[in-house]
Amino acid sequence: MVKVTFVAADGAQTRIEADEGDSVMSAAVANGVEGIVGECGGSMMCATCHCYVDDDWADRTGPRMDGEDDMLECAASEVTARSRLSCQIRLTPELDGLVVHLPAAQV
Repeated sequence: MVKVTFVAADGAQTRIEADEGDSVMSAAVANGVEGIVGECGGSMMCATCHCYVDDDWADRTGPRMDGEDDMLECAASEVTARSRLSCQIRLTPELDGLVVHLPAAQV
């Protein structure tokens, strides 16, 4: 299992455990994390799973996937250098302890 901490815009933290290979988005939805909608189910057709990867983890999650920048243009909240679509981040043992911050709004 891979542990992930979601930090809401108000600072509230939700810690979950998910299976290796799951996307951060699917893990959040399966665990009822407020702030990740995932309207398209992870097919990179919306930006309702927008998140900000914590500075300490940005290098480990890899670069944005092809097309991710285009979808982030549709994000409801500010897009920064740390912005990612959580559906495009796959959980690996190296990401155990991952911290992602959630935007104030998704839609």
